[in-house]
Amino acid sequence: MSEKRNVAILGSTGSIGTQALDVIRSQKDRFQVEVLTAQNNADLLIEQALEFEPNAVVIGNEAYYEEVKEALRLSGVKVYAGQAALTQVVEMETIDVVLTALVGYAGLMPTIRAIEAGKPIALANKETLVVAGELITRLAKEKAVNIYPVDSEHSAIFQCLVGEFHNPIEKIILTASGGPFRGLDRESLQLVTKAQALKHPNWDMGAKITIDSASMMNKGLEVIEAKWLFGLNVQQIDVVVHPQSIVHSLVQFEDGSIKAQLGLPDMRIPIQFALSYPSRLRADFPRFDFMEYPSLTFEKPDRQTFRNLQLAYDAMEREGNAACVLNAANEIVVDAFLKDRVGFLEMSDLIEQSMAKIGFIESPTLTDLVDTDRETREFTKALITKK
Repeated sequence: MSEKRNVAILGSTGSIGTQALDVIRSQKDRFQVEVLTAQNNADLLIEQALEFEPNAVVIGNEAYYEEVKEALRLSGVKVYAGQAALTQVVEMETIDVVLTALVGYAGLMPTIRAIEAGKPIALANKETLVVAGELITRLAKEKAVNIYPVDSEHSAIFQCLVGEFHNPIEKIILTASGGPFRGLDRESLQLVTKAQALKHPNWDMGAKITIDSASMMNKGLEVIEAKWLFGLNVQQIDVVVHPQSIVHSLVQFEDGSIKAQLGLPDMRIPIQFALSYPSRLRADFPRFDFMEYPSLTFEKPDRQTFRNLQLAYDAMEREGNAACVLNAANEIVVDAFLKDRVGFLEMSDLIEQSMAKIGFIESPTLTDLVDTDRETREFTKALITKK
C-alpha cells in the first residue's frame, strides 16, 4: 500500500466499528477516516468525529441531528441525518472502501448503494448476504466490485484461499465456539437467562450477535454467507465446534489437503486484513503461543438441541426468500428475548413457525425481499403478542 485509503465506516459506534477505528488509529499512515455513521449513539459519534476529523458523519436517528450538528459546528465535519442520507453518503467520490458494520437487515440497502457506486466492500454485516446473496453477488460481479469478508471465519477462509483461487474447493469447515451453553441439553436450556446468554466465553461482541452465538444462529447465518461469498453448495459447508476459538476456519481442497488460519480471538486482525488487502500490515496485536494452548479440541455441533443451525441449513437449501424469512424472524425474536418476552428455546420455535407460514418466492426481486422482510417481522411480532 503506497497511498492512504479513505474509509467509510457504517456503524462506527458498534463493536466492529470501534475496533476498526482502533486499527486506523494504529495505522494512521495507511488509512484516513472519510465517513462515520451511527444510529443512536450520538455522544460516541461526536467523540469519534472530533478525533478522526472525517469529511462527513451521518446520525441515523434524526432526533439527534441538531445535537450532533451543534457539537461539530466548528470542526468542518459535514453532518447528515436519516436513512436516506446513510444510503447516499456511500456514493462520495472520495471513499476508497466501505466497511459495512451495521447490525442486521439495516446493512442491506447501504451496501447495495455502495456496490452500485463501485466501492470495494469490507463486509462485517453477514445479514446482507443472508437476505440477498444472489442479488448482491450478481451486482458485485456486474460492477466489478470486490467484497472482502470481515467475519473472522470468512476472513480465515479468504486468507486460506489467497494463492489458491485457481484450485477448486472440496469443502470448507467453519468453526464455532459453541457459545456459553455448549454441551447443555434442552431441559437445561429452558432455564437459561439473558444475562447468561450475553456472557460469551471468547469474543467481545454486541448484544444481538452474542445472543445469535449462544443460539448457534450466528453460525447458521455464516453458513449462508459462506455459500455466496465462495460460490459453494450446501454439501460443501461443514461446521465444527472448537471451544478455544483459535482455528478460525479451514479449507479442504480436491487433493485432500486442508489449510487452516489460526490466531487469538481478535477481530482487529480480520478488519485490518480486509482494509489493507492484498497487503499484510505490521501490527502490535497479541500473538498466539502454542504453549498456552496445548490442546485444541473439536466437536460435532448438536443441531437437535441448537435448532437454529439446522433451520439455517434448511433455508440455504431451499433458497429463494427462505433465508430472508429466517433472518427477519430471528431479528424479532432476539429483540424479544433481550426484553425478556420469550424464552431461549422459544426463539427457534417462533422462527420455524414464521418459515412455515410466510409465502415462498423462488426467484425474489429486491422488492420481493423488502416485502418478505416486512411481512415476516409483522407475523413474528404477532406470534409473540399472542403468547
